[in-house]
Amino acid sequence: MHGVFDATPNHAASRAQELGDMLRRRRESLDPNRLGLSRGGRIRTPGLRREEVATRADIGITWYTKLEQGRPIKVSPRVLVSVAQALEFSDVETEHLFRLAGLSTSPKLSKPSVCDPLSMASQAILDQLCPYPALIQTSRYNIRGFNEAYCRLVGVNLNAVPAEDRNCIYLALINPAWRASLVDPDEVIANMAALFRASMGEHLDDPLWERQLERYMGASERFRTTWQRYQLRGVENVVKLFHSPDGSVLTLQSNNWWSGPGNGERMVVYTPVNEESATGLKTMMKRKRAW
Repeated sequence: MHGVFDATPNHAASRAQELGDMLRRRRESLDPNRLGLSRGGRIRTPGLRREEVATRADIGITWYTKLEQGRPIKVSPRVLVSVAQALEFSDVETEHLFRLAGLSTSPKLSKPSVCDPLSMASQAILDQLCPYPALIQTSRYNIRGFNEAYCRLVGVNLNAVPAEDRNCIYLALINPAWRASLVDPDEVIANMAALFRASMGEHLDDPLWERQLERYMGASERFRTTWQRYQLRGVENVVKLFHSPDGSVLTLQSNNWWSGPGNGERMVVYTPVNEESATGLKTMMKRKRAW
């Protein structure tokens, strides 16, 4: 596990001290009354007390005190996120905190939450791309946005799927209609497992990723078997094959665009690689919905 002092001694000590100063300054700037921490008597120090931060973060006061003092202690991503949330750090501030602690991107920054609404501008872009199927997904393959063409391509009305279940890998494992849209579902699952394993390597000890993996493992024996092969793949623009509702095969090129640096969220647009597939997409949009 990485910790505050996983570097050369002088540099690590300097980073640890800066981390402690960052925590202390934020703690002293917070208004206890605004946070519902009413106190009796005279307040002698500005901001929150250390024990109040520790309580809000659900950690020990001794541990938090050492962290704020820049002492030589280890810190896990999960605990550091709790401290950042207790002190109301923004995503940018939390990322800086993680860098000072010698840790990779924080779990908080590696989401975003599947419950976060997609912006109207992003949804408008997706809608305008029809008849090209398009979606916006996180690094954990949670689907944050999609257009009508994408729903028709995979044969699933994603509006009727609970937000927590809108995940490309999970639906490919458990949804019969989604699997039926794939020309070679076993190969797709193997590729997805390799992609997820490679991405997860950048988020070790992140409980969000661990829970996601547990869900995949519980949903499919084939995924469990594939996972044990220890294959890794990076995200690429590749050609994929889908069954069209009329029985023909659509040959589509996936095109990936990342929405911002570091957040892992990207838009994927499927474009036809030949005239037959271009015609197939237009025909698909004219057909009556399957749901």
